[in-house]
Amino acid sequence: MSSADGGVGRSTLVAALGGVLALAVPGPVVAVDMHPVPWGGLAERIGRQNAGTVWDAVRDLDSLTSLREVQRWAQRSPSGLLALVGETEGQGRRPPQHDEAAAVVEAVRHLVPMTVCDVMPAWFTDVWRTLGAAHAPVFVARAATDSVRHSLRLLTHLRAAGCGPVADRCVLVVVATSPWASREVRAVLRQAGAAVPAVVDIPFDPGLAVPEPVDVRRLRKPTRHALVRLAEQVLLRCTAATVATTAGRP
Repeated sequence: MSSADGGVGRSTLVAALGGVLALAVPGPVVAVDMHPVPWGGLAERIGRQNAGTVWDAVRDLDSLTSLREVQRWAQRSPSGLLALVGETEGQGRRPPQHDEAAAVVEAVRHLVPMTVCDVMPAWFTDVWRTLGAAHAPVFVARAATDSVRHSLRLLTHLRAAGCGPVADRCVLVVVATSPWASREVRAVLRQAGAAVPAVVDIPFDPGLAVPEPVDVRRLRKPTRHALVRLAEQVLLRCTAATVATTAGRP
């Protein structure tokens, strides 16, 4: 999960979508914070039960060979999502570089049914490669004309840079920041619907507007329905990718 801009609610959506998937998918679902800077966004939306972060998983990557080792460093959301949250401390600890976090994701994805990655905005080719490896690339935008248009321009740049498959299978999620949508926002959403394979709009919900752990079961009914639609789009893409991979094996 990435975006064209910062501050669009990406970590909130990772926690919310991950919570729905954790309730729906047999077996554990793990979110991984891949931000290479001191960052507490996902931790705020998951909650903390221990001092573990993604840095611990990077440091002990060689031993990250079982679900038990993942759980050792993971936090658990109220909906049951496991998360390797971002590192914010010093004293020999640091946020991982993008390639280090990507190595953790590669290790984790062999241990659990699904991983959800909280990726920084797609400003660099390293992020593009991560999105290219994802079964279901998701881009997040605020329900504002500039944010949605920035996302559409990003998809145009990705196609021009040879990353057309990412744009062709992505899901654009538009998160409302108020209960009302202007006429201009509705117009740009119609434009996005004609340019993006799938657009899911998440209505305003007070439960997503505060920096507290997200329990998807306590969100409003329209929000839960929207998150289920998003989960459906993600699962469809993951299933299609798995079938294609299986069909290509000798």
